[in-house]
Amino acid sequence: MPFLTEERRMIQEQAREFTLNEVLPVANKLDPEKGEIPMDLRDKMAELGYFGILIPEKYGGLGLGCSEYCIVTEELSRGWMSVASIIARGNLLIGSQEMSEEQRGRYLPRMAKGEFLGAFSMSEPNAGSDISNISCRAKKDGSGYLISGNKYWCTFADGADFMIIIARTSDAPAGKRHLGLSMFFVEKKRGELPKGCSGAPIPKIGYFGWKTWELAFDNFRIDAADLIGKEGEAFYYATSGLETARAHTAARAIGLAQGALDDSIQYANDRKQFGRSISDFQAIRFKIADMATQIEAARQLMYFVCEQIDTGQRCDKEASMVKLFASEMAERVTSEGLQIHGGAGYTTLHAVERHWRDARLTKIFEGTSEIQKRIISDRLLGRGKN
Repeated sequence: MPFLTEERRMIQEQAREFTLNEVLPVANKLDPEKGEIPMDLRDKMAELGYFGILIPEKYGGLGLGCSEYCIVTEELSRGWMSVASIIARGNLLIGSQEMSEEQRGRYLPRMAKGEFLGAFSMSEPNAGSDISNISCRAKKDGSGYLISGNKYWCTFADGADFMIIIARTSDAPAGKRHLGLSMFFVEKKRGELPKGCSGAPIPKIGYFGWKTWELAFDNFRIDAADLIGKEGEAFYYATSGLETARAHTAARAIGLAQGALDDSIQYANDRKQFGRSISDFQAIRFKIADMATQIEAARQLMYFVCEQIDTGQRCDKEASMVKLFASEMAERVTSEGLQIHGGAGYTTLHAVERHWRDARLTKIFEGTSEIQKRIISDRLLGRGKN
């Protein structure tokens, strides 16, 4: 059976039309201003069910799989990567399986409606790829915990309705630094940081549409009921959803590259030099051919990974492959797109520079390219000594 079934094609076409008509005009206006995703755009996305693609129908979601999730993500990223990213703040990739039934019933229906979106606070100044190095502490205090420490790279900390925080609840035994981490689900008021938490936005070169924060927790009190799953097992919870998260990042990268290709084709047809369109020149034609080939190769690998995830097959190696390949491809392709635009591409008057800046980030988050290579090589060769 083909990957793009009739139902998936309809989902793809709807998302493409929505992106071209609703997302792209907003992105073209607000990204140069470093503006934020408007609430009315979020409301329209909620009406389409994009915040609940992965949430089961019994909780008000669409009950679909990673395949549909990535199809929608690719199209949204064609317009603005931040919009393609914010849907993950409702679908809640991390922690939902470990929630109690009471927690799922309380939170998931609101997430599916786009009324209850989250931020994920895991990284720290000295804990990025190495999450076992987390030092932020959650100390038991009466009927709850007090969290103290610093966090970094927490996107949407201000705009979210809840935060998922990973903190250390016990010291790890020698050689097992990943143990002793716990996950907490904390409701907060939208538009501000919770009491006991201060922070400042991190100045970024891209990924506009929302702010990314550095946070400091100072005896931030949470209830024992806010614990997700079992104490000390957050490492396993955080890593259990990485295949879907990496497929999602690959979809974002592919969407950015497709946007650069589409815009480059149009620009090459419109731009005249030496008495004819630059699309007539072999140098430009070959660039476009290479760009399209690289995009399609990444897309087909993503489709394979999505199918593996949706059918319950192990694909940690393949998920790392598609994240690595698609993100590296996106930087190359968007850079070529900017080159085709010439000097015009180096202005904020064309979306290709936005795609180029955002594509660079896909090589870093959800595990750097170097981490993906480590995962792939370990699966092929066994764990090395270093």
